[in-house]
Amino acid sequence: MKLLVAVWLSFVACNLAGQQTPNPSSPPALAPGEVVNGIYRNAEFGFSYRIPYGWVDRTDEMKKDSGDSAKSTVFLALFEHPPEATTNDVNSAVVIAAESLSLYPGLKNAAQYFGPLGEVTTAKGLTAVNEPYEFPVDGKPVVRRDDTKQMGSLAMHQSTLAMLSRGYVLSLTFIGSNDEEVQRLLEWLKIGNPAKPAKNSSKVSQQ
Repeated sequence: MKLLVAVWLSFVACNLAGQQTPNPSSPPALAPGEVVNGIYRNAEFGFSYRIPYGWVDRTDEMKKDSGDSAKSTVFLALFEHPPEATTNDVNSAVVIAAESLSLYPGLKNAAQYFGPLGEVTTAKGLTAVNEPYEFPVDGKPVVRRDDTKQMGSLAMHQSTLAMLSRGYVLSLTFIGSNDEEVQRLLEWLKIGNPAKPAKNSSKVSQQ
């Protein structure tokens, strides 16, 4: 079964911006973050994520689809297998993106972000498991919602985290074949001011 997870995630993580009325003022482009010793760090938003060994990086491709990099950008797009490959299981994935709050007039808190997001996920055949709920990560205020999608004999489990920071909504999407796998992916997320790496650093790029 060929699961077009990359196409779907690109639409959810980036193209929601196209449904909104943009603000004519554009802030500077967001810094891409960097990878050091297998850990992605984003000092601007204060989080880090340990990249699963052997996973495929498609950040550059998804970033090209995000449009104005000052309004929306993909920081990280990781897949267990190449998205274009044919597999017999769910292609687990992690996508982290940011969108300017100017694209969501009236958005006051992270929970409200799941309103427009829910419209997209429902249209894509996902079913919400729960309403958005508080899910603090390292003591930071984060909101989470879980979804599932049945694909024949397979079930895709998705958890999306959202938080407001620096005039943006930061969304972190985790996909796996079951809740346990999604939870393991979540455990590699750290929110807090990551230490600035001293050396051996590189910007996120295609692998």
